[in-house]
Amino acid sequence: MNRTRNAATEFARYLRTETVGGMILLAATAVALIWANSPVSGAYTALRDFHLGPESLHLSLSVGDWAKDGLLAIFFFVAGLELKRELVIGELNNVKAALLPVVAAVGGMVVPAVVALGIGWGEPGIERAWAIPVATDIAFALGVLAITASGLPSSLRLFLLSLAVVDDLGAILLIAVLFTASFNLVAAAVAAALLALYAFLQHKRVTASWVYVPLAIGTWVAVHEAGVHATIAGVALALLTRVRKDRYEHEAPALRLEHRLQPWSAAVAVPVFALFAAGVPVNGEALGALFSDPLALGVMLGLVVGKLVGIVGASALAVLFKAAVWPSGAGWRDIVAVAMLGGVGFTVSLLISDLALDGAAAEQAKAAVLIASLAASLLAAVLLVRRSRVHQRADDDA
Repeated sequence: MNRTRNAATEFARYLRTETVGGMILLAATAVALIWANSPVSGAYTALRDFHLGPESLHLSLSVGDWAKDGLLAIFFFVAGLELKRELVIGELNNVKAALLPVVAAVGGMVVPAVVALGIGWGEPGIERAWAIPVATDIAFALGVLAITASGLPSSLRLFLLSLAVVDDLGAILLIAVLFTASFNLVAAAVAAALLALYAFLQHKRVTASWVYVPLAIGTWVAVHEAGVHATIAGVALALLTRVRKDRYEHEAPALRLEHRLQPWSAAVAVPVFALFAAGVPVNGEALGALFSDPLALGVMLGLVVGKLVGIVGASALAVLFKAAVWPSGAGWRDIVAVAMLGGVGFTVSLLISDLALDGAAAEQAKAAVLIASLAASLLAAVLLVRRSRVHQRADDDA
């Protein structure tokens, strides 16, 4: 009973943090779009492209790259902590309960990728750009859900969170596989040694921040130098963090770190990344070009249509073959409404756009992500409000 109550409390806290973060993220995106399309757009570009950092460590990066490689490592660390907790003591620890969001997440990755690949086939860059629509943004999706779906069963919120966590894991694996251009074996060995040291310190119950902060920074630098996208360092460290508390502990290290870092991730790291990633042209000419570009169309339809079809289709098949059950108190119409939120790609989709493409192609892909995410949010909001009213009426009649 206590474990169930604690899990519910943690989920409520997570939802509140991500909801507030989603609002800040939306504001940062609006600022980026207005600034990048204003008469002072040159200042935006100059700031985003300004380089700083030690060249001797190959860390002379632009401000935009620091936001993408550095700040997003915090976001992925927090997502990794949530994934580790779900796998060890949460919903994903029970195979039967975990199967539906896992299957839904896989369907929600495969179908959008196929849609993007099919529509963009033959276009330059499609060999990596097909991965752009596979991601679901946790902050935005939970933010829309919290605002529009107060009457829906809490099981649907847990379904969406679990789906988004698995979705993030898949996106992380794609980033590691697709976007490792060169590989520095020595740096990779250093990163592995630092990760092993981190795991050993966790096993020995060391809790001193002055030990872990330099270790985490060193791991990030080593992973960056190895040629692997540096955000992977955040995920690796998170998956090595202890999630079960000892009898003498008030809370486990993973939970303690989530409490400390999640507000910074949701309210600072992701919005700052969005500020420098979402500043794309949105004039009539640029928007018109989106709907004539097969790659951009593939991204948009992959997110808005592919996500919906993939999540609902995979979920329906899992239930049909009795491998899983619908979330408690919910049915397939509720899954359709929640699945529409899967099309809100945003953070990770913008990141993959930057990694997969260059120049104007990257700008078009990011504009496609923004339009698709907005469309998916609005469509999901309409569906969620309707389903929320249905559940509220059912509760009143009961």
